[in-house]
Amino acid sequence: MDYISYENTTLFPINSTELLRAEQDQTYHNVLMPSIFGVICFLGIVGNCIVIYTIVKRSKFRAQQTVPDIFIFSLSIVDLLFLLGMPFLIHQLLGNGSWCFGATMCTVITALDSNSQTVSTYILTVMTLDRYLATVHPIRFNHIRTPCVAGGLVALVWLLSLLSITPVWMYAGLMPLQDGSVGCALLLPNPETDTYWYTLYQFVLAFALPLIVICVVFFKILQNMAATVAPLPQRSLRVRTRKVTRMAVAICLAFFICWAPYYVLQLAHLGVQRPSFAFLYAYNVAISMGYANSCINPFLYIMLSETFKRQFMGAIRPAHRGFRVEPGMADGSVSLRMAPEATHQSRSSGEQLLQNMLPVTVAVN
Repeated sequence: MDYISYENTTLFPINSTELLRAEQDQTYHNVLMPSIFGVICFLGIVGNCIVIYTIVKRSKFRAQQTVPDIFIFSLSIVDLLFLLGMPFLIHQLLGNGSWCFGATMCTVITALDSNSQTVSTYILTVMTLDRYLATVHPIRFNHIRTPCVAGGLVALVWLLSLLSITPVWMYAGLMPLQDGSVGCALLLPNPETDTYWYTLYQFVLAFALPLIVICVVFFKILQNMAATVAPLPQRSLRVRTRKVTRMAVAICLAFFICWAPYYVLQLAHLGVQRPSFAFLYAYNVAISMGYANSCINPFLYIMLSETFKRQFMGAIRPAHRGFRVEPGMADGSVSLRMAPEATHQSRSSGEQLLQNMLPVTVAVN
């Protein structure tokens, strides 16, 4: 994420109003924003760790990973890496823009931040295309929608994103500040023109183009659902596909609602010579909304996916409560049968037989 770098300098004598505004600005940057960023960072790291733990724990039960699992797991990893850069932002706010971690860390953190934004957008785009194939062509492209292909697409997305942030790798560095300290910034060779083109480049590549693709694909999905008369081959598959598609729509909407203010203000900043305090406040709020998106995603999974809730409850069960995973259902789901515990040996054989014959079915597609 590229931050607006500015100094609280004055060209005219300071009056009481300007002094009060400076004190309010100091409180804003040293107390309010670091507190908001700290809460977002904590909740986001905890939430994404829960998602990652749940999916990893579930794989230990030898349940087959699904394509949505791959995308959600990858998106959680990206969100977690993105949030791990927030402590450095908080440190900059508390230090009035100063950076004390060296030039190498400046480049790494700036690149990681920019890369996470781009990778998130591309993963959402690929996830949307997968929903299109699952909804419009559920049988024709079923051989393509495999975990191996999904993993390969995620790797390709990372490669393309790392290439797209080449300007960050080249020009991120330390910038001297007026108080004698240094700040971390993107030092473009010709700021007057390069800033303009880089802002447009970032806007088109990381926001506008993926937004257009996602909107067109979801329009095609809705159009197909409205025109479809005959049901899909399996009712359970149709219901499950709609639920996963609904979650994908919610994730994409949350992403673009949270990030739209940031990119709009980035474009608006091109025409602002000296940003006002109100503009800087709005810009920091937009940054916090962008980070909040990585905090929101895990809670969307929990609220919109009954399957994820069951998987999470299964992941946090005590270790002595075992499960047997039995694949083979026609709709692609797996059956988790609760293994009888030693403490239940006093039950009648009929009760134990009944327990083993009542599976808890968890859909994974």
